[in-house]
Amino acid sequence: MTSHQSTQSMKPATAAKKLGVYLEATPAEFREGVVSRAELNELQANPPQWLQELRSNGPHPRPVVAAKLGVSIAGLARGGLTEPLTTEQIETLKQENPEWLQRERATQAEVRKEAARIKKKNAERAEHRG
Repeated sequence: MTSHQSTQSMKPATAAKKLGVYLEATPAEFREGVVSRAELNELQANPPQWLQELRSNGPHPRPVVAAKLGVSIAGLARGGLTEPLTTEQIETLKQENPEWLQRERATQAEVRKEAARIKKKNAERAEHRG
């Protein structure tokens, strides 16, 4: 049996997701090609200027926007945000702190608290069994 490593490649959308950037904001050569696993690793290890710029200023995809605001992706949608936002727009939203954002942050905090409670309960159960 020969062990040869095939070159894994992915669509640009998958690579953009793994890099945490909005695909439509990436350079044309990135969007129009395929990205190998080695290229993805290189982009992560040594991000070129365009990638550093996107990560710093955006526009950011919804998962990144949600994380920066401390809410869920569904919470963004409930708040009426469906488009990518720049870092500046996110900061403005944080400063304005609209009612929907306060509500979604509170919901997210409750979700985290409940998840921690369940995790602790499961750990205690496992400890009693062992």
